[in-house]
Amino acid sequence: MAPSTPDRILDALEALLIEGGLTQVTLEAVAAKAGVSKGGLLYHFRSKEALLAGMVRRQSERSDQQFAEAGTSMAEWYLRSADDPAETALYGSLIAVLRSVDGTEGTVKKAVIEAMAAYDDALRAEIGDPVQAEIIRLVGDGVFLASMLGLAAPDPTLYAKVVERLLPKSD
Repeated sequence: MAPSTPDRILDALEALLIEGGLTQVTLEAVAAKAGVSKGGLLYHFRSKEALLAGMVRRQSERSDQQFAEAGTSMAEWYLRSADDPAETALYGSLIAVLRSVDGTEGTVKKAVIEAMAAYDDALRAEIGDPVQAEIIRLVGDGVFLASMLGLAAPDPTLYAKVVERLLPKSD
C-alpha cells in the first residue's frame, strides 16, 4: 500500500532534515521532495509549524509502536533503543525541529512537551520511584544524543552493566 500524502510529506521533511539540516527545509523544498504542490502540502499542514509538529507527533507514534513491538519494559526499551541508527537519525530530526522553535511557545513545542511527558509518565508508572525513572530517562537521552552527535558509543559490556543496574529487579 502506498503511503498517504501526509506521510509522503512527513517522509520528505525527515529526509531533508537528515540530509541537509533545518536550513534545507522550506515548504517549497518539502513539497517538491514529496511530489506535491505547495498548495497540496498546505492542505494537509497549514504552516511550517504545523508540518514540524506533525513530524514530532508521528515520531512519537512510531516510538510507541516500536515499544509495543519490543516486548520489553518501557525502561529497557528506552535504554536499548539508542543503539538503533534509524531511531538516532529521527532523534536528530527532532533536535533540529526543537532548535527551530528556539524557546518560543507554539504548536511544535507543545507537541514535543506532550511526547516527552508521555515517556516520563510511562517510566514513572513502571518504575514507581520517580528518581530512578528520571535517571533512566536521562541516561537514555544521553546515549541518544551521543549517538546522534557521532560520539563514541559506550563500551558495550560496560553499558550492559549500566542497563542491568538501572532496570528494576524482577521478583
